[in-house]
Amino acid sequence: MGRPRQYCGQACRQRAYEQRAATAKAGLSGDVVLVTRTELDGLQDRLYQLRCALEDVQTLLSERPTKAELERSLADLVRSTGRLDRLWVSERRAG
Repeated sequence: MGRPRQYCGQACRQRAYEQRAATAKAGLSGDVVLVTRTELDGLQDRLYQLRCALEDVQTLLSERPTKAELERSLADLVRSTGRLDRLWVSERRAG
């Protein structure tokens, strides 16, 4: 009954408060997302792999591919997408 819960528990509520306080203290707006250089580089690598797989499929489709070639290219595309599907951005405690 009543309003839906915004946080799963007190610990999550506390982490959210700490995040808002740290963001405000740093003078950043509430919608700013900070990621490490390593995380950003990893995301860019994954997006590049996906783009290459899509280009390979597009090229192959214009060349009348065999069934095996098409299956291999689509499998590469699915594999690239799967890596992105497992990527989740989550909040971390400032510190």
